[in-house]
Formats: sequence, C-alpha cells, structure tokens
Amino acid sequence: MNVTIIGIGLIGGSIAKDIRKKGLANKIIGVESSKEIGSRALDLGLVDEISELKIAVSESELLILATPVDISLQLIPDLMGMITQQTIVDVGSTKWDLYNSIETHPKRDQFVLAHPMAGTEFSGPEAAVEHLFEDKVCILCDTQENNLMHLQKAKHLFRSLGMRILLMKSEEHDLHAAYVSHISHISSFALALTVLEKEKDEKKIFDLASGGFDSTVRLAKSSPEMWAPIFRQNKANVLRVLDTYIEKLNAFKEEISKGNKIELVELIREANRIGKVLK
Repeated sequence: MNVTIIGIGLIGGSIAKDIRKKGLANKIIGVESSKEIGSRALDLGLVDEISELKIAVSESELLILATPVDISLQLIPDLMGMITQQTIVDVGSTKWDLYNSIETHPKRDQFVLAHPMAGTEFSGPEAAVEHLFEDKVCILCDTQENNLMHLQKAKHLFRSLGMRILLMKSEEHDLHAAYVSHISHISSFALALTVLEKEKDEKKIFDLASGGFDSTVRLAKSSPEMWAPIFRQNKANVLRVLDTYIEKLNAFKEEISKGNKIELVELIREANRIGKVLK
C-alpha cells in the first residue's frame, strides 16, 4: 500500500524509517507545511516524494497524522472531508480534544486514535531513528468506535514496529499521560530554567553536570512547538498533577528547612517504592 505521513519529524520520520525497512509500503509520501523540512526529509530518504495534502490523500491507503497536536486539530476537518476508504492514524500525545472533534463525524470509524509511547528529546527529520518503537507501548483509544478493517490496519502497523498495544478511552489516556509523561517534561523544563537562572557560569554547568543532572534535564531539549500545545490541550490533568508535584516539593522543602533527617529518609524511602513498579 501507499502510506502518507503528515508531519515528518521525530515520530513521523521514525515511523517512515521502520515502514521502509520492513517493506510495509510501496511508496511513502510526505506532507509538510515547511518546504525546508520537506526537502530535508526527502534528502534523508525518509519519504519518496513530498506532496500536497489533497493529492497525497487520494494516492494513499493509510494516512499517519504526526503533526503537533494543535496542528492536528486544525487539519482534521479538511482531512476528514478528503478521505473515501482510507485509514487515518493519529499519533499525538493528547486524545480527548481530538476525539471530541471527530466523535459525530460520519467517517469516525476510519480514524484510529493512537499514541505510540516513544520518543527522544530531539526534533525534526534528522532526529528520526530506526527501532524507536521496539518493545514500547502503543495506546489505542476508543477502538469500539472503529471499523474492524481500519483498526486491524493500525494494529498491524504498530505491531510491525515492535510495539505492544493497550486499549483505553481518550479521557483515561490523557489523565495517565499527564502523570507518566507530561509531568516529566514540565519537571525537566523547570529544572533547566532554575539552573540557567541561578548558575550564570555556563562552563561550570557543563563541567559539573554529571549523569544525574544530565538524565533529569535531558527532556528540556524537547521541542516547544510540540509540548506547549500538549500542555494546553491537557490543561485540566496537567494542573492536577502539578498541584500534587508542588505539594511533594513543598514537603521536601519543609523537612530540609527543619533539618529533619528521619522525615527526609521516610520521604525518599516512600519514593523508592517506584522501583518495584519500574523494574
């Protein structure tokens, strides 16, 4: 089949690499709003051609929507109006707003809401890598509303990428994503801002930043164009997790200010329980 990838950055480009390596497509068509990015994706061999959206849709059986989540919402009305029998798979990090935008559409059953839980801190076509999705989880949302043929096509895609599939409702997905993904990025952004504000000597940051700091702040390199819309779309859940996070930070602040070793040990020991979950 011919596959169109709309948005050829880290996720879209990595999908393109694995699709090509595994021989899942006769032709990979790229759609990009930026001519420069489209040209780079073409030069890197991620796609066979760059096309306008309407032409790409007409020539493809599978459409993968890999744009930032705010752009996806903007594209949906036109995209849904263009399809006939094609399958659309969205791979964004939020789902509830997108679900609401297509819930009553007559072609709703052709649209598969997916979130492959994989990524790096890098962006753009050059960030695309092979095997990014291997042994990772892909969440499919509200699949009871999908036509079986379109759902199976999406499942085959992600299983071919080496992913395990979990099923959730969109609302449930956004809640859990806020706790296990979105807060990690906010924490990293906040830590980077703190260090940059208080430590003015950039050489000292570079020289002293060991494994712990580097791994914690790594996500602060992530694309603002991608993450700002995610935080906005998932605002209610993100604010809820931020309240809890600030509460825990204040608990550490209080015990440190009082010099309470026993209480600090207990806080850290309680946090250590995450090791039983993440083995």
